[in-house]
Amino acid sequence: MTAIGIMQGRLSPPLEGRIQAFPVHAWRDEFPRAAEAGLDCIEWVYELPNEDANPLATEAGVEEILAAAEASGVAVRSVCADYYMSVLLVADESAPAHLERLLARVGRLGARYVVLPFVDESSLADVAALEALLPRLLAAAERNRVELHLETDWPVDVLVPLLERFSHPLLRANYDTGNAASLGRRPGEELPALAPFLGSVHVKDRVLGGGTVPLGSGDADLPAALRLTEAAGFPGPYVLQVARGEDGGEVELARRNRDVVRALLAKEASWSSS
Repeated sequence: MTAIGIMQGRLSPPLEGRIQAFPVHAWRDEFPRAAEAGLDCIEWVYELPNEDANPLATEAGVEEILAAAEASGVAVRSVCADYYMSVLLVADESAPAHLERLLARVGRLGARYVVLPFVDESSLADVAALEALLPRLLAAAERNRVELHLETDWPVDVLVPLLERFSHPLLRANYDTGNAASLGRRPGEELPALAPFLGSVHVKDRVLGGGTVPLGSGDADLPAALRLTEAAGFPGPYVLQVARGEDGGEVELARRNRDVVRALLAKEASWSSS
């Protein structure tokens, strides 16, 4: 069965009113909550705010994460590196070395990939700037056996040629169902081209030109997106990065969203076998 995970922080009330943040005081509790919701994994959030309190910042902290994952049966297979939305990889001279150190700890954690966001405030117009930096970043990825997944707002005719030029097994694309909908892009326009490079999928819903809304209430075509990711041979996990609900109802909301994705995947499997 394809794994379904959740973005860290979605199993706790929002920190400082932010939709996505590292849950400083609740990260340990999110492991048993994820297990209760029937989820397989958590995508770790590594950001600039509260970096010193993030256990992924130290080797000792990595060991603590591993212990929590083992005790709960909920893995950490990926890291969302929101740090580089504040400290831009291509603009801040300290950022590449910071990422190299982070990749070493991610490798120790045993996570498969790191998502590098180039969206919203970290949107990148100059593709050449990233292209010049990628050889250094990929060398660090190789040392630590960690994939780099690019989450961008570029159209596929910009992103795919970049991936083709490198043609590196550790350089992949992240597909975000909600971000695509917000930009007015349909799954059938993007996923067939991204299929050879598809590394990770964030599941959420957004309205055209707007923000995140509950699954099924926005403009994301989730049935088409999951049908095409499955056709591309995407192995999972699908990571829920969904809109928040009422404080205290995080586990039940996660369970309902997991069921939505499970139902869509089951329907796709029945179509494929018929």
